[in-house]
Amino acid sequence: MFATLDPTTRRLRLPREQEVVINDTVGFIRDLPPDLLAAFRATLEEINESNLLLHLVDASNDRWQQQLESVERILSDLEFGKIPRLVVFNKSDLVSRAALGPMMRLASQNGERQCIAISSLQPESLGPLLDQAGALLARDLTFEVEKDYEIEVEAMTV
Repeated sequence: MFATLDPTTRRLRLPREQEVVINDTVGFIRDLPPDLLAAFRATLEEINESNLLLHLVDASNDRWQQQLESVERILSDLEFGKIPRLVVFNKSDLVSRAALGPMMRLASQNGERQCIAISSLQPESLGPLLDQAGALLARDLTFEVEKDYEIEVEAMTV
């Protein structure tokens, strides 16, 4: 049922001088029974405070789509569906370019999900991942500032 349940936390500095905390909570979840899902909610409580989820998908696994949808369904069941996420296809070096493009288009669900492909054997693929994560985080911070400003303006006019 689980590939790993060994949580780790690390600090990372993104290219836009953003410092982030990365929580690696679960390797893979599939078909959690309702009772276990309820118990698991406490383990994943930190996710609720996240500004961005990086959802790693093994591009070389023939069942990647089933795994992607299973995790997305569980995130939704845990009410984490509104947290922005970036689908990261790992091990992209093991998949042909002809197959990788359609996989990413399918996973993006007509642009509703952002996707990127990386490979630990191709370090140059990690820069674009950090750039895209930084851009998504910056966009959310800009939204938060605008939202706070709107609240302050409304409070002043009332």
